[in-house]
Amino acid sequence: MFKITFLGAGSTVFAKNVLGDCILTKELGSFEIALYDIDKERLEDSRIMLENINHNYQGKAIIKSYHDRKEALRDAKYIVNAIQVGGYDPCTITDFEIPKKYGLRQTIADTLGIGGIFRALRTIPVLEDFARDIHEVCPDALFLNYTNPMSMLTGYMIKHLGLNVIGLCHSVQVCVEGLFNTLDMKEYLADCKWKIAGINHQAWLLEIKDKDNQDLYPEIKRRSKEGNYDKDWDLVRHDMMFRFGYYNTESSEHTAEYNPWYIKHKYPELINKYNIPLDEYPRRCINQINEWKKMRKELVDNKNLKHEKSREFASHIIKAIELNGTYRVHGNVLNTGLITNLPNEACVEVPCLIDRNGINPCFVGTLPTQLAAINQTNINVQLLTIEAAKTKKKDYIYQAAYLDPHTAAELSLDDIKNMCDDLIEAHGDWLPNYK
Repeated sequence: MFKITFLGAGSTVFAKNVLGDCILTKELGSFEIALYDIDKERLEDSRIMLENINHNYQGKAIIKSYHDRKEALRDAKYIVNAIQVGGYDPCTITDFEIPKKYGLRQTIADTLGIGGIFRALRTIPVLEDFARDIHEVCPDALFLNYTNPMSMLTGYMIKHLGLNVIGLCHSVQVCVEGLFNTLDMKEYLADCKWKIAGINHQAWLLEIKDKDNQDLYPEIKRRSKEGNYDKDWDLVRHDMMFRFGYYNTESSEHTAEYNPWYIKHKYPELINKYNIPLDEYPRRCINQINEWKKMRKELVDNKNLKHEKSREFASHIIKAIELNGTYRVHGNVLNTGLITNLPNEACVEVPCLIDRNGINPCFVGTLPTQLAAINQTNINVQLLTIEAAKTKKKDYIYQAAYLDPHTAAELSLDDIKNMCDDLIEAHGDWLPNYK
């Protein structure tokens, strides 16, 4: 019997998806689910919810909640990571409000930019604590990371913590389906084949062909150009596709802040033109906080709770390893020559085959030059943030921010440095001491 440890189990909805999927995978037989979270109330909510699913579907999971992290990890074969360090209050508020004072506006701020940098810097010390426990009590465990900023955290854990990690995101799963639904091309979905690679939240739909092996990009671009889609949705991605030739995997509210072109103080009309939702993530957080009482009743107090398998990869990965099957995912891994015109130390998002040997990343080759160039602007920030976290030197924080495309397009070097200092001070004990 194997053990799955879920770190950040107070993320009740996400725990339902990932662990509910495992419970519904009957082929896995009996296994233990170990739940851990620093929020004891939310931890108990998740345990009750999963017990109800397990009972309602005659599952064979043994579900336990732990207040001792090391014991939760002991002998785990799989670890699912879904933590958020600092939460909405105070840290997300800090990530948005201090940059606003300098005139820097953001949408999601969890992957790149100032918000992504500081989210990584406060999360990595917690991952270092996890790693010490893992090396002691479950050194061979497969670590499934769902926490953002994906590339920074996954890259750090592989390169500096020596963990067996794959980073998993939702954007690749829904990329083609979302595009086809938007353009009313659903008839192509069942039989099309596609190729996606790049970096997390900025991977590229490199090829997409129909059942007769015909390129679908001309039809996609024709319909997009004619406006045969909801013009209020995903305008940034469509604009990027025409300017650089390829559609990317992440939504427009994310994409808008990964480059220097769309959120600009000098051109405020771009916000309306491309329907860019500034401060989107804080709004989502407030809505989730306000709606939790209703959600709790539906998820925790409902003894007849139902579950349908989600899009998450975790249960399929575990099934393929446990039963010697084969399954393809898109995962975030270190670039060991997989994408030849991106740095080897970068964390890339590529197809991976899963079997009893674990994660087997697939060779992609060379990206179109313009796509690799855009990726590189994001990788610069990721690698310097990783260096800052490793060395605890402020200069690398400044340099990561200097090179962030959106930040550099809006602020002077002095303002960027001063903003970083303000963010370091405001984070207080959420960060280690930087020199």
